[in-house]
Amino acid sequence: MNPSPLQVEINKKSILKMALPISLAIFIPQLNFVINNIYLGHFDQDPAALAVAGITGVYYLIFAAIGYGLNNGLQTLIARRAGENKPQEVGRLFSQGVYIGLLLSLIGIILTYTITPTLFSYIIKDQITLQKAIQFLQIRIWGLPFLYVYQLRNALLVGINQSRYLVAGTLAETVSNILLDYVLIFGFGLIPALGFNGAAIASIISEFIGLFVIYVVINKKGFTKEFSLFSAIKWDWPVQRSILSVSSPLMFQHAISIISWQYFFLLIEHHGAMALKISNVMRNIFGIFGCFCWAFASTANSMVSNIIGQGRQNEVIHLIKKILSISLTLALFIVGILNLFPGSFLSLFGQGDSFVNEGIPVLRVVSTALLLSSIATIFLSTVTASGNTRITFMIEVGAIVTYCTYIYIVLEYYHFSITIGWMSEWIYWLCLLIPSFLYLRTNKWRNKAI
Repeated sequence: MNPSPLQVEINKKSILKMALPISLAIFIPQLNFVINNIYLGHFDQDPAALAVAGITGVYYLIFAAIGYGLNNGLQTLIARRAGENKPQEVGRLFSQGVYIGLLLSLIGIILTYTITPTLFSYIIKDQITLQKAIQFLQIRIWGLPFLYVYQLRNALLVGINQSRYLVAGTLAETVSNILLDYVLIFGFGLIPALGFNGAAIASIISEFIGLFVIYVVINKKGFTKEFSLFSAIKWDWPVQRSILSVSSPLMFQHAISIISWQYFFLLIEHHGAMALKISNVMRNIFGIFGCFCWAFASTANSMVSNIIGQGRQNEVIHLIKKILSISLTLALFIVGILNLFPGSFLSLFGQGDSFVNEGIPVLRVVSTALLLSSIATIFLSTVTASGNTRITFMIEVGAIVTYCTYIYIVLEYYHFSITIGWMSEWIYWLCLLIPSFLYLRTNKWRNKAI
């Protein structure tokens, strides 16, 4: 019997067919971050903009990570129903997921206007940095509803094995963001130079454009009708509970992961503006080059959940080995390029020779951490795909506690260099990899129902 179009097959062609569009969909927004920071690095009217962008960028990533957790949980459920060939269930899951996403975005906006200014005032020492960060974030956070719904449409397309359609919305978002960044940061014609805050406004508009385009694509391709995406618009608590059961551990997991990174950047701020600028660029490296690792992790999540839905649990390990071989090969290539031409990459940010010289050893540490992440993310996503999201949460908590302990001792207590501080990435990825690998070997994941 031929498989349903919703059911995936295990071969390298199927893996790449799903992973490459996801890679592009993740890569292009990260490219936006890099271009944004390159613009800010060359905005001479505000020399501190690039440094402050490190703090604000990670803060927004906390909320993006919560959406990513919801996205992963929903993707796992949609892929499982696709594997079971239940298209109507896919639509119900998606429409109820949108409600959750919009509610979470409202909470994020309220927190940014109420608690965040007070919290940051206790941690950020420099008052100019504090004021710039708060002002930027209270603009930037209004893009959250667009981002969350956009992420959920990604979960739909990846979950039903149609990841190639992700590209249209991503390209629209990117082109608009690059143009708007330039116009609003530097000014153009009658539009004044808005500097740092211009970058926030540009990002909000481009997120809306990306969401609008992907909505048009989904409608044109008939997915709205095929899966009855908005036929069940009433609040459906049993479906909501099912989504939250799988997604909530992932939302907490991804949130605390990025919160720990925010903590890292706040500790880096105590080492001065140069350390903060270098670390912001390292975050960009993880974003733009690490997106391939996350793409293969997302592929593992969807494909593993799909084949479990087909009742093919015995083929999971075979699938993971195939995904790992591609992911690790690509990571080795990226790490090689970064280490051959580190100065060329760092000089893009226009911060001078001192910045490049101090940044190179940090870049070498961060680039090698990408190798570990290319393996760890896939093993962790396999645990997620099995439906055991509470296990992934426990693994993440253990890794975060170890990570935060290390960075406090190294950066705050002993005040070691940021190169040693960034070695925390090695510890973090190993703390995710080892327990995920050991859990999968127990075979306790095989019969988890979601």
